[in-house]
Amino acid sequence: MSEQQIRILFFCLGNICRSPLAEGLFRKKVAERGLSERFHIESAGTGAYHVGQPPDPGSVRVARERGLDISAQRAQQLLDHHFVEFDYLVAMDHSNRRSALRLAYADADKLLLLRDYEPDPARRGAEVPDPYGGGGDQFGLVYDIVDRCTESLLDELEAGALS
Repeated sequence: MSEQQIRILFFCLGNICRSPLAEGLFRKKVAERGLSERFHIESAGTGAYHVGQPPDPGSVRVARERGLDISAQRAQQLLDHHFVEFDYLVAMDHSNRRSALRLAYADADKLLLLRDYEPDPARRGAEVPDPYGGGGDQFGLVYDIVDRCTESLLDELEAGALS
């Protein structure tokens, strides 16, 4: 087993709704499996709208209700150097994946779409919906999607990259 750390970055548009949930959930799953030393996990946004801000109150609330605290995270922008520093960059949707491909050091081989790891094959390739400004329990829906997809992604990384 290689001792090199796997560096993974989750990203969406503003880094305050979806990608902070993905970062927090993936970090929790990694810790629960005793793999924290094997991963470096961050999140970012393709836009600079919220740099330095904490996650959206809706993301913080839904995470807290389910036993996860993401309130200490701060938004950062996805930049060229992330393609050099990270092994995997995981997009929440197709639009942000396309935006990432426009960066100078973009490497399509490092770019993943989170919902490509949906356990249900009928849902694979779909997007994680943006709950920003949405009504109802949009944040709960996003949490559930991200929860099952990060679990599946970690299963695949553990089976392939870590064995």
